[in-house]
Amino acid sequence: MSRVFAYCRVSTVDQSTENQRREIEVAGFSIDERRIVEESISGSVAASERAGFVRLLDRLEAGDVLVVTKLDRLGRNAMDVRATVEHLAELGVRVHCLALGGVDLTSAAGRMTMQVLAAVAEFERDLLIERTQAGISRAKAAGRAFGRPSALTSDQQEQASRRIAAGDAIAAIARDLGTTRQTLMRLRQKSAAQQIGSVV
Repeated sequence: MSRVFAYCRVSTVDQSTENQRREIEVAGFSIDERRIVEESISGSVAASERAGFVRLLDRLEAGDVLVVTKLDRLGRNAMDVRATVEHLAELGVRVHCLALGGVDLTSAAGRMTMQVLAAVAEFERDLLIERTQAGISRAKAAGRAFGRPSALTSDQQEQASRRIAAGDAIAAIARDLGTTRQTLMRLRQKSAAQQIGSVV
């Protein structure tokens, strides 16, 4: 006979899994208290890295059923959820998600649902990349500078470049200008690259 487990997750310790427990009960699942795994951990953490979920995986056997109220209880994004469901399917564990009408995510219909969700997640990710690139292009066209501001003023950069060319010690220049050796090393590399470019 199939054993039924429930996985209830909240993001912070001041939240409660009580609502998730109630939803599972209302859906008709009567689950032994010892088979309800509760965890307070951010959804940004992959399921495979959650201590409670890992302990749950150790207890699950072929033929068992795992109930969750929503997909986001299982993973941080569609790809993570899909990987988790596929792993559970390999173990022979059926996964029921109440928010999807109680569909078994390891069934043919469930796998189709997972594929649609993965496609939507990929589409959203591509849109985000497109928007980000368009925003960067607009900002560059408007003359906005990117990256960290220089640690040295233009006068200090000229002074440092002259002293580096004269052979002064990097440590001494850094101390006098109140900056780091790394800043001066980058300045030296930049100057060398510009000189090579001007020669070519």
